[in-house]
Amino acid sequence: MISFQVNDMSCGHCVSAITRAVQEADEAAVVRVDLATKQVQVEPAAASAEAVAEAIREAGYSPVRLES
Repeated sequence: MISFQVNDMSCGHCVSAITRAVQEADEAAVVRVDLATKQVQVEPAAASAEAVAEAIREAGYSPVRLES
């Protein structure tokens, strides 16, 4: 599980955009988003943590990886 803090995520559209971006980078990834805490958790099937972060950045957001 890879976790990110995405403080510039503010609405349902943001959640959809981030989910879509991660799944474009890794179709089989499981994405969980908690808008209240502004956290995104990803269980990647094939993509690396950096690839997931880059997908979120390309969608226009600023992910900060959280160490577990």
